[in-house]
Amino acid sequence: MPIDDSVAFRPVRIAVLTVSDSRSLSEDRSGDTLIARIEGAGHVLADRALIRDDGDAIIQQLAGWIDDPMVDCVITTGGTGVTGRDVTPEALEAVADKMIPGFGELFRWLSFAKIGTSTIQSRATACVARGTYIFALPGSTGAVKDGWDDILASQLDIRHRPCNFVELMPRLMER
Repeated sequence: MPIDDSVAFRPVRIAVLTVSDSRSLSEDRSGDTLIARIEGAGHVLADRALIRDDGDAIIQQLAGWIDDPMVDCVITTGGTGVTGRDVTPEALEAVADKMIPGFGELFRWLSFAKIGTSTIQSRATACVARGTYIFALPGSTGAVKDGWDDILASQLDIRHRPCNFVELMPRLMER
């Protein structure tokens, strides 16, 4: 997609949350992959956490970042499947003011080209919560690469045309 070089790049302050019952931060390849891409694009890593698949704990972490003026955006990885322990989409819905259904729809459409019909097992989703964007990606490194490279890298770049999420940030709290 076209980048408008007449517009100055604006770094976004992004917090990364890994949701996993089976990994520690030292084993979090998906989180590491996402952070490398965030920082490589010139954005700021605002914070990082790893939480077990526990809806209340996820909601509490998200709420803290939503209320933190130093966090513009949260990207989660993990907990978006269909098993009983996968509760990240429900946590997003609990804090959301507005869902962004196109994010999950586009993610699954792009993923279909790579993993075929297995993409329907993903419940990737996104929302706006009190002026903060939250994007939930599946926990695999491939899914993180796809979500960042094919969607978020451009939508979190104010120079992307014809439009992007960053230019809307000042208006997210309008009523």
